[in-house]
Amino acid sequence: MMKNRVYCLYRVSTDKQVDYDNKSQADIPMQRKACHRFAEEKGWTIIHEEQEDGVSGHKVRAENRDKLQTIKEHAKQGKFDILLVFMFDRIGRIADETPFVVEWFVTNSVQVWSTQEGEQRFDNHTDKLTNYIRFWQADGESEKTSIRTKTALGQLVEAGGFKGGVAPYGYDLVKSGKVNKRKHELFELALNEAEAVVVRIVFDKYVNEGYGAQRIRTSRANAAEAERTVPRNIGGQSLLFENVFAVISVPSMGSIAQQKPPQ
Repeated sequence: MMKNRVYCLYRVSTDKQVDYDNKSQADIPMQRKACHRFAEEKGWTIIHEEQEDGVSGHKVRAENRDKLQTIKEHAKQGKFDILLVFMFDRIGRIADETPFVVEWFVTNSVQVWSTQEGEQRFDNHTDKLTNYIRFWQADGESEKTSIRTKTALGQLVEAGGFKGGVAPYGYDLVKSGKVNKRKHELFELALNEAEAVVVRIVFDKYVNEGYGAQRIRTSRANAAEAERTVPRNIGGQSLLFENVFAVISVPSMGSIAQQKPPQ
């Protein structure tokens, strides 16, 4: 029986990293081309490919990754001999899990190869230690990336910038005159005074009068004020009556409440 049957696994963490071929099908060409080239050089035959689009190897555990579970099931059935990935961290980046996923495949008679790092073997204790250290490092890199991203977004918001999505209630989006690294125009948040009136009312009731979210929703005075200011709906529902708690808990709403309305 042929002993060079290869399954390939391709993965990217975000949808923005996915390309699309001429048939508008999602593709991860860099990883796929590298694996095909590597298999051809080894004289192996790729018989099946699985692709995970926008799946974090750091946040999503193996049991919740359908494509990885499919590959494991096929391994139990002896359908292939080699699992090939671009780099080992495509299998995952969870220090207390991914090393054992790799070892599971090897224990079940499947060789695990990376186009960049070669084969992961388990012939001795050093191999096991190397395997663990590799994914421990990958896990740490993901943690650092997450911290950098959160810090950068926080600094952007503090500077009045906008990190994307729909403008928070009480603000409008205005062009900043700046572009990002991808040449996309950046927007800034500008106060919407009509909506800010409503936000100030909510905070005044919450902070100064001790109202809870439910009481604010049922406040007749609030309802009358809301009708006068005509607040924007959120998700098709009235801000005051269905989303008061969200308004109270969003930091940007607090900055609105602290600003004095124009005289």
